[in-house]
Amino acid sequence: MDSLLSAYFPILVFLAIAAGLAAVIVVASFVAAKQPPNSDKLSPYEGGFEPFEDARLRFDVRYYLVAILFIIFDLEVAFLFPWAVSLRDIGVFGFWSMVVFLAVLTIGFIYEWMKGALEWE
Repeated sequence: MDSLLSAYFPILVFLAIAAGLAAVIVVASFVAAKQPPNSDKLSPYEGGFEPFEDARLRFDVRYYLVAILFIIFDLEVAFLFPWAVSLRDIGVFGFWSMVVFLAVLTIGFIYEWMKGALEWE
């Protein structure tokens, strides 16, 4: 049991140092950055401009569509890098599975393009 506890002792020390450092940084930021809040800090923030009407108005769906498109193609790039690094190890099956993945994304991109989702007016 002692050997098991001594094996985890460095992790405990690391966690104690991390917690202590986090506490010191939080306390230092409160001490060093004492500034009275101004009106800009206390005003509500909506997309970088002052709110001018009720927050429950209709919102253009294109903002969400652009965000979803970004996530889709960002995930594509996130899958391409590990695939390219391990292509030699995964063989022909890995190659063709990525080709199918890219084909599905390309079909989705062409569909969005044909529907006019990428045009901003």
